[in-house]
Amino acid sequence: MQPQTEPIGLEVTRTGRVLSLQFNDALADAGGSLPQWLILTALERGDHAMQRDIAAAIGIEGATLTHHLNRMETGGLVHRERVADDRRTQLVTLTPAGEALFASLLRTVVAFDQQLCAGFSERELATMRKLLARLRTNATST
Repeated sequence: MQPQTEPIGLEVTRTGRVLSLQFNDALADAGGSLPQWLILTALERGDHAMQRDIAAAIGIEGATLTHHLNRMETGGLVHRERVADDRRTQLVTLTPAGEALFASLLRTVVAFDQQLCAGFSERELATMRKLLARLRTNATST
């Protein structure tokens, strides 16, 4: 039996895919990527400086983060330094080039968000945020 309407999970998944692709394209056009943006944001906030904390904060595996940090360090965007009393732990900091890329990507992120929010009232956006939060809660409750 075929459902009358498409399941909401499929609608949200399809929408998420479109948004993700467009967001990635906007970041790439500005000289960045989603992983870079997530790492730069975590570092810029100052909440996370240890490599393992960054991985947990942005939700990627440590090995994947290491790959991205290697590329960012080679590109002069971050600096890594081993902690003296724990050689397995690395402290990650933004370089001036990393700070400049963050500022550039931030303008792109704000512009993309404005594009997405066009035509919605503040009330509609607040409702959408609540509904999306409820969907996340429903998806993870068992």
